[in-house]
Amino acid sequence: MKSFSKLKLLEEVLREKYTLTRHEKFNYSIPALWLCNFTKNSERKVVKVNPYKFFLNSVKCINQIKPVRNHPSKSGEWTKKAIVYNLFVRAGTAFNHSRNGKLDLPVNEEGFRETGSFMKAIAILPYIKSLGVNTIHLLPITSIGSDGNKGTLGSPYAIKNPYQLDPNLSEPNIGVGSDIEFAAFVEAAHKLKMKVVVEFVFRTSAKDADWVKEHPEWYYWIREDIEDRQVGSNDESKYGPPIFSSQELEKIFSSVGEHKFDELIPPHIVYRNMFTAPPSKETVHKEGLRFIGVLADGTRVRVPGAFADWPPNDIQPPWGDVTYLKLYDHPDFNYIAYNTVRMYDSKLATVDNINKPLWDKIIGIIPHYQRTFGIDGVMIDMGHALPMELKQKMITSAREINPDFAFWDENFSVNEKSLKEGYNAVIGYAWSVEHDPVKLKKMLYNFSDEGYPIPFFATAESHNTPRAAARFNSVEFSKYTWVINNFIPEIPFIHNGFELGETFPINTGLDFKPEELCLYPSHTLPLFSEFAFNWVSKDEFVDFIRKISAIREKYKKIILNPSCKSFIFHHHSNENLIMFERKGRTRLIVIANGSNQDQKVSINISTKKQIVKNIISNKKHKISKSILNYKFKPFECLIISI
Repeated sequence: MKSFSKLKLLEEVLREKYTLTRHEKFNYSIPALWLCNFTKNSERKVVKVNPYKFFLNSVKCINQIKPVRNHPSKSGEWTKKAIVYNLFVRAGTAFNHSRNGKLDLPVNEEGFRETGSFMKAIAILPYIKSLGVNTIHLLPITSIGSDGNKGTLGSPYAIKNPYQLDPNLSEPNIGVGSDIEFAAFVEAAHKLKMKVVVEFVFRTSAKDADWVKEHPEWYYWIREDIEDRQVGSNDESKYGPPIFSSQELEKIFSSVGEHKFDELIPPHIVYRNMFTAPPSKETVHKEGLRFIGVLADGTRVRVPGAFADWPPNDIQPPWGDVTYLKLYDHPDFNYIAYNTVRMYDSKLATVDNINKPLWDKIIGIIPHYQRTFGIDGVMIDMGHALPMELKQKMITSAREINPDFAFWDENFSVNEKSLKEGYNAVIGYAWSVEHDPVKLKKMLYNFSDEGYPIPFFATAESHNTPRAAARFNSVEFSKYTWVINNFIPEIPFIHNGFELGETFPINTGLDFKPEELCLYPSHTLPLFSEFAFNWVSKDEFVDFIRKISAIREKYKKIILNPSCKSFIFHHHSNENLIMFERKGRTRLIVIANGSNQDQKVSINISTKKQIVKNIISNKKHKISKSILNYKFKPFECLIISI
């Protein structure tokens, strides 16, 4: 039976809204970039619109697209051809529509959201498509908890109910709710020949998640009177990550390194004694934002916060807004530590100890989003901490519904393990090396040496890292990475705001120096509070993104070839010079200055031609006896086709 079109339903609702308001004056402005017919010839960077008319025209434009026949792959292999736009809906489609200098919460005086919504995400899909994108990767979009929130809105990773969408991602004035808006978003993306991949966290939940009241046995509990330990303190009488001695850590690392998971060293007894049995469901109740339970002897208990699962001496601050789910249940392992939430002591990780009702509930999440919304894949956050058996059941269940469903792994290592587990791609480590020419060269050299066993994201930034444009305070570095990332046989990945030259990070989870962390207190970060990108930035380089994407499309058969023989890495005495070649019927030579300083170099490009052209700028360059003498500007790139 043909499914009912939520996009057409949305169009009808918007048409009625516009008909009723067409003569009203709205104080509602949008970035000109959001308009389908926007051209750079216009001097206006912000335009005032009737919001209902704007949304209606956006939906009508997409609805008029004729459906196209897909070329099916299997087991999510379409991922290899993905060009990804990573969208954090709440921030990525936020805008100060009333132009009063702040984002009004929860809505502005006319009742429209100034933080992001699925409706606005639908409206900017043509813009995203114009960047050369064929896949949307959404950060979590489920309902958000409140206990322990760092900012005004809370983290999307503090999931209150994984089966429910965040109601704050819908437009109240439209009135159809998040479910219909999101279903329409997926349908619109498919009309534009784009896949939709949604990120989920299956290992943790909010401390005030719905499941805490419904199933307290799915959680760890500690006595309410135990205080949380302050960052930097070693007071073992207070709750925090387990503290181990240097000798204990040495034994732990040795055992785990040798894959010996029997008799793993447990936390000290003072830590283990903080934990209690779960309270009965009937005693669990809310006090303020926190769930409190009461044991049979009258002891009051609470759900503790989480912390980095590995290594045991990780310096990350505790994650006060989430907690770990209890995937295995055994009285001797009734505590949160490395050997209960990731490495799993062999006595704990047995079939008999599986918390089966919880596993079944987790396994059902992806099929729910497939059947209800038609998503095409998932990014699994903290997948490394899920038991292999659980992951296999999740993959099997999803691919019974859609054999071409994709699984992506939040893994910075690029190895066969993720491939064997059934993943189609990993985040990888490009973001950590692209600002260092020496490290980048090592990554590039490997393409010509042995290649990589699984696709990874070709990107200079993610929502957890410094922004590319902030690395050298220059969008020229961002442009340079976009060129590099489009000519290696990996997955070009745009973290929303990258194309606008954004410098303010979404979160500070990875690769930030202590002095940088001081500049970005948690409560100011977009991951936790309201924030809008500068859509009228003078540093935006949208047209450059489009140009490089178009070049990639023209030569994609050569670029997507994963064979080591198609990738030739060229060594050069100048450590800042990046040079590699993609070889097919045409030779594509990529030469780039990986430095923020001018570089004057002589380059042998092995050609009999006397003139070559840089296909980025269309400028011609003289060649003498195969030698190109050239003075590169900071982060300048040449792409030569021979």
